[in-house]
Order: sequence, then C-alpha cells, then structure tokens
Amino acid sequence: MSSLSPPNLSQATREPAWVRWTLIGVALTFLSLFLFVPLVSVFYEAFKKGFEVYKAAVTDPDAISAIKLTLIAAGIAVPLNLVFGVAASWAIAKFDFRGKNIVLTLIDLPFSVSPVIAGLIFVLVFGLQGWFGEWLRDHDLKVIFAVPGIVLATIFVTFPFVARELIPLMQAQGQEQEEAARVLGASGFQTFMKVTLPNVKWALLYGVILCNARAMGEFGAVSVVSGHVRGYTNTLPLHIEILYNEYQFAASFAVASLLASLALVTLVLKYIVERRVKQQYAQVADAGVQA
Repeated sequence: MSSLSPPNLSQATREPAWVRWTLIGVALTFLSLFLFVPLVSVFYEAFKKGFEVYKAAVTDPDAISAIKLTLIAAGIAVPLNLVFGVAASWAIAKFDFRGKNIVLTLIDLPFSVSPVIAGLIFVLVFGLQGWFGEWLRDHDLKVIFAVPGIVLATIFVTFPFVARELIPLMQAQGQEQEEAARVLGASGFQTFMKVTLPNVKWALLYGVILCNARAMGEFGAVSVVSGHVRGYTNTLPLHIEILYNEYQFAASFAVASLLASLALVTLVLKYIVERRVKQQYAQVADAGVQA
C-alpha cells in the first residue's frame, strides 16, 4: 500500500511569478494614477508660482479663519467622539443588554448615510423653517450657517471611528481581566484606568487619528450647514472650493497642500499605530490559544 505524501501548503498558496508581478504592477499603476500623481501635482501647483505666492495664500485672513474654524471643529468633535467611543465600546463589549445590535447599527449609520443627507437633516431640525427653528430664533440662537452647525455636522460624520476600532479588540480580550480586578477589590474606575485602558491604548489612538483626519477633511455635511460665509463659516475644504471656483488656482492648491500634508502625517502615524494594534490582536490571540 503506497502512502501519499502530505501536501506542501507553501506551494499550494504560492502563485506563479508572472501572476504575482502582474498583480503588483496593477496595484502600483492604480496607486500611481489615483494617489501619487495627484498628490505630487498638488504640491507642484502650490509652489509653481513661487514661495511668496504660496505664503500669501496660506496667510490670507480668510485662509487663517478657515484654518482656525477647522481646528475648532476638530478640537470639539474628536474629544467628544473619544468619550462616546470609549463608553459605547465598553458597554457593547463588556455587557449584554437588550438592543445591543440596534446600538451597533446606529454606530455605523454615518458610514451608510451620505454626508450631504446628514447636513440636510440638521437643516431640517435646526434651520429657520425647521423643527426647532422658531425656538432658536426666539432665544437668539443660531445653529445652521454658524459654527455650532459645523461642529454638529463634524461630530455626526466622525463618531463611529473610535468606537469601531475599540469594539472588536475589547470583544476579543473578553472580561476575565476586569473580573479579576474587581475580585481583588478594584473599583470600576480603577479597573478601567489600570486594566482596560492600557490594553486598548493603541487601538484608541488609531481611532483618534482617523477621527481627526476625517474631521479636518470633511466637506459634504459641513458644506450644507455652513452657508459658505467667507471668513466666518468656511472650513479649509470649503475655502479651497471657493478659491478654485474663483479661478485662483495657485491659492487653492496652496491651501490644499495643507490638507495634503495632514494626510501624509496621518498615513505615517496610522502605519506606526496600526503595527501596534496588530501586535495587540496577536497577543490576544496567543493568550486565547494558551487558555
């Protein structure tokens, strides 16, 4: 009776060289056409007319106002989404309660709803003809076409990012360490600060980085609720659009280079933190196997 040799798994999953190089070539071509070339062109057009033109564009009062408003919106939205993300992920991963699947679905809502539709909803609710429009007008409060509306729109489109990074990791880690800490006499706050938070710190930072990048680059929802009031309700993306529509191409690309630089910094930070997150998942998997 002849014995069959076991299959070579490495050969079974190894593609021919021409297949690998073809796939690599297609990927590099796609990245070059849709990522590298546009990115290089942004910086080329920004500095094409010299540094003085570039400096004048990014130090223009309207540009400075747009930068400040973008930082304000991100500075409010990111911390609030951080608190929400930690609370939501803690509740979903550590507790069983009725309606958990509904909460998970609602967290994903901004991913499935167009930002423009989200902006229109805020107009419907807080606009002058909206549900709370009369009450806001009577109390001399303005949400739409003002800074509060921009902040609300930014919060809405960015709130899933932190929670969606934390929930899978917390679920994979289980509840054993928290339960052990409580048995040893730790309070809920001490358990969170000493056990849970250190275990998810890199995933938390990863979610904050993605949240901040989206907050500073958001266009659709903010465009609807801003009113495009130059020097007052224009964020950086809106200011770039206005400059481009006015045929101020050098200025528009100069301001766009600021967002492009932010994207590059975000990619570097994302790469570094992503490696840490993968290490955390690997540690969790190893602990599960050993258990």
